[in-house]
Amino acid sequence: MKRDMYDLPDTLYDFAQFQDYRLTIKELASLVEDEDWKYHNTQSAASDYPILENYIRNTYTRLSREKKVAYSIDKQLCSFDTGLLSRHQHEPVYMQFCINNNPAIDCFWYFNKFFRKGENDVRKYSKLPEMAFYWDDPAKLVFDTRKELIVNVEHIIQDNKARFPAPFSSLPDYQLQLIIDGSVNAAKERLRRNYKIAVPQYFITSGTIQLLIPLCLAAQDTADLAIVVEDYGTMYRASTCLTLDQAINNARLLARPDRDWLNP
Repeated sequence: MKRDMYDLPDTLYDFAQFQDYRLTIKELASLVEDEDWKYHNTQSAASDYPILENYIRNTYTRLSREKKVAYSIDKQLCSFDTGLLSRHQHEPVYMQFCINNNPAIDCFWYFNKFFRKGENDVRKYSKLPEMAFYWDDPAKLVFDTRKELIVNVEHIIQDNKARFPAPFSSLPDYQLQLIIDGSVNAAKERLRRNYKIAVPQYFITSGTIQLLIPLCLAAQDTADLAIVVEDYGTMYRASTCLTLDQAINNARLLARPDRDWLNP
């Protein structure tokens, strides 16, 4: 049975049908402000805009949880705010869906088009959809240098060694731990002098704000990985790491990162 109009499943895949999702994302990339949506450290032959693909999927998930999908006056359409601005007019860009008439697909909606706030489509809605919101306390977005940062290096190696670039991924655990210890200490010194090095990310699974800190293994000014820092009230703890492409995916959900070390 097809889902109800007001049912907002957790994933975009369950919410709406697309004729070709990658072509849809390509169209969106041409409409919004110019941005590098490609991975620079991971092969992604299937898509030219993997970061944007993940951004839209994760944005929808957050909006579905916040119940921020808007319905047209005649209930034949719905839309959500992509959180992006148009390339020339710098207006909000919305993603619109129409009722899906394919009985074989268990999605109530079907992708229809993108439209800007200045276009006539806005008249179809009594109220336009709101942007996704990700935090209650803005202090969570900033690294507090007064708190101690504890990094579980052993756990990072045990669970994430495959994420390390060569040749570090093939080093013995003890040797790699020594290198990471030195990199973590260097990162702590940088944070004490510049808290902005820490980039906030939204972790979609837990719905929490975390901070990303560069881990420079080969050279002091080039990040190889990002360690994920969680706020435990009186201190920060880190027990996992992400590749730079994984990190940019999570960080981009909040805002376009302006930190040099994380830019792809």
